[in-house]
Amino acid sequence: MTNLILAAVAALAVGLIIGLLIGRSSQGTTLRQRRTEQQMEELRNEYTRYQAQVNEHFMESAHMLRRFNDAFRDVNQHMARGANRLANDDEWLDELEQEKQRARLTGAKTGDGDVAEPPRDYAPKKDPDEKGTLDESYGLTDEEKAKA
Repeated sequence: MTNLILAAVAALAVGLIIGLLIGRSSQGTTLRQRRTEQQMEELRNEYTRYQAQVNEHFMESAHMLRRFNDAFRDVNQHMARGANRLANDDEWLDELEQEKQRARLTGAKTGDGDVAEPPRDYAPKKDPDEKGTLDESYGLTDEEKAKA
C-alpha cells in the first residue's frame, strides 16, 4: 500500500512539473502573439498617418498650382491689355487674337470670359459611319475586338 501511495505522489509530482512546463511555453507564445499584434497595429497606424500626409501634400500642391496658373493668366492678360492700349499696334492685335484662339483650343478662359470647347475627334473618315480615332475599337483587328 505504501508503494501505491508513493507511486501516486510521484505521478502527481511529475504531472505538476509537466503542467508547469506546458503552461509556461504556451504563455510565451501568447506574449509573442501580443507583441506581434501590437507591432502590426503600430505599423497600420504609421501607414495611415503616412497616407494622410501624402493626401494633404498633394491637395495643397494642387491648390497652389491652381493659384499660380490663375496669377500667371492674370499677369498675361494684364500685359496684353496694356500693350494693346499703349502700343495700339496691328501686330499686337493679331497676337492677341492668336492667344484667344490658343485659349479656346486648350480650354483656358480668355479675357472676354469665353470658355473653350473640348477637343473633338477629327480623324479622317472614308464613311460617315466609320469609327474615329477616339473610339475604343479604332485600329483593332476583328480578332482583337473579339478579345476586348
